[in-house]
Amino acid sequence: METLWFMIVAVMIAVYVVLDGFDLGSGFVSAFVARTPGERRAVIRAIGPYWDGNEVWLLAAGGVLFFAFPKLYASSFAGFYLPLMIVLWLLILRGIAIEFGSHVSNPLWRNFWDAGFAFASILLTVFYGAALGNVVRGVPLDKDGIFFLPLWTDFSTSGQLGVLDWYTILIGVLAAATLALHGALWVNYRVVGSLQERTAGFARKVAIVVILLTAVVTSITFQVQPMAAASLTARPWSFLFPALTLAGLAMVAVYLRRQGGQLRAFLGSCLFIAGMLTSAANSVYPFVLPARPNAQWGLTISNSSTSAYGLSIALYWWAPALALTAAYFVFLFSRFRGKIEVVEAD
Repeated sequence: METLWFMIVAVMIAVYVVLDGFDLGSGFVSAFVARTPGERRAVIRAIGPYWDGNEVWLLAAGGVLFFAFPKLYASSFAGFYLPLMIVLWLLILRGIAIEFGSHVSNPLWRNFWDAGFAFASILLTVFYGAALGNVVRGVPLDKDGIFFLPLWTDFSTSGQLGVLDWYTILIGVLAAATLALHGALWVNYRVVGSLQERTAGFARKVAIVVILLTAVVTSITFQVQPMAAASLTARPWSFLFPALTLAGLAMVAVYLRRQGGQLRAFLGSCLFIAGMLTSAANSVYPFVLPARPNAQWGLTISNSSTSAYGLSIALYWWAPALALTAAYFVFLFSRFRGKIEVVEAD
């Protein structure tokens, strides 16, 4: 039962990153590709019906984490207190920037909120990537499952660890590039005209960066966290996750250059992100939070989960809740499908 809920949490986080990832990645398009107020409005309209609904998956994943692995929830929220507060403020800034920027007519304030949207979106991608890097690398848990990390120390992966070191920053850069590509592919699929052409060109350049960084990060991860290679060796079927990653990259590379392949390129990006995150989850299983340097003090699916009875009962409400949420998103994406044109104000 613990393994099942580990898989549920991993999938819910992957769904959140896939969905809210194109919202965050649109911030890159807004900052680097959209040149006029009308084009920036078009980017906002491309994510407008979805962005707040997509964040429901973050709340849902946090709720599942709370009841399924309460010790992990308590330990992580205490140890990562500072970066979590930064993420919270960035989420608030991004939300109000979208809303205020869409309702003010003054050009100065509209430009200010557009800049806030881009700034918050870009920083969030880096912090999310750094968070993933911390989980894969491991944190200095004591025997009671307690730790605290400063924002940074000497940027080393050994000794006194910090939230930010050379490895977690590298993961943050990969995450930023990945979500920049993801957002660009979404905007490329939704908009028309010169904005679409420039966004496609931006996506092609970022795709090269993503491919190179993925190769580098994968190689380094096997050195930073030896458990990653051991997990693949112990469970040969788990090579399916890296295979999904490669298949997603191939879809992006092929369909990004094909006429009318915008949707398939975006779906390839979805597959790539899902493959990367499930690969990361597989690399640390059965741990939910590895420990450094005392690996035996790490939190596992066994020592951090709630009772088997509680996990069993939770399935009875989680399944219908998931079905309702999925139905809502099917309706949402079908209701607001179609292309968006750039409209410049007079």
